[in-house]
Amino acid sequence: MHLLLSLSRGIDAFNARLGRWLSWVIVIAVLVSSGNAIVRKVFDQSSNSFLELQWVLFSVVFLLCSPWTLLSNEHIRIDIINHTLPLKVRGWIDMIGHVFFLVPFTLLLLWTSIWFFVTSYRQNEQSFSAGGLPQWPAKSLIMIGCTLLLVQAVSEIIKRAAMMQGLIPDSNETALSAHEIAEMEALRLAQAIKSETR
Repeated sequence: MHLLLSLSRGIDAFNARLGRWLSWVIVIAVLVSSGNAIVRKVFDQSSNSFLELQWVLFSVVFLLCSPWTLLSNEHIRIDIINHTLPLKVRGWIDMIGHVFFLVPFTLLLLWTSIWFFVTSYRQNEQSFSAGGLPQWPAKSLIMIGCTLLLVQAVSEIIKRAAMMQGLIPDSNETALSAHEIAEMEALRLAQAIKSETR
């Protein structure tokens, strides 16, 4: 189990670093989008390649940062119900969800996305819009994102198994509810406003 936990730590470190780095793509997407809007309004010009680039940049963030979201436990769940359950039940819900839902889903999506990408690459598929971008780089993002998400799911399963054996602390024990997070944020904002008014 210690060897598996070392593997899990390596996966976590890689996906966290990649997620933090790729989150800056949002800034690039905003700049491209703003620039495109300004050029369209001021000069009455538009570029299909810049419009499509916005979509690709959004896809990069959405697909390639999804493992970091899973690692950070920021994926959507029903917190109102989840936080009322005992820790052991929450642990089993996480384990069952990862093993029987997340892993099969990512495997299925990965399998279909490989052929989706390969077909597009072989055809050198281009945009239907005049002056648009090639399509195969964008389609490769699905395959890459699924691979990274699958690897992160394996890391989460390893950690959950270690938590159940008492080898590492249970992440659900320290997790805050949505209400507690909102309350902490409200206090932080109130203190920031109070310090600015002084």
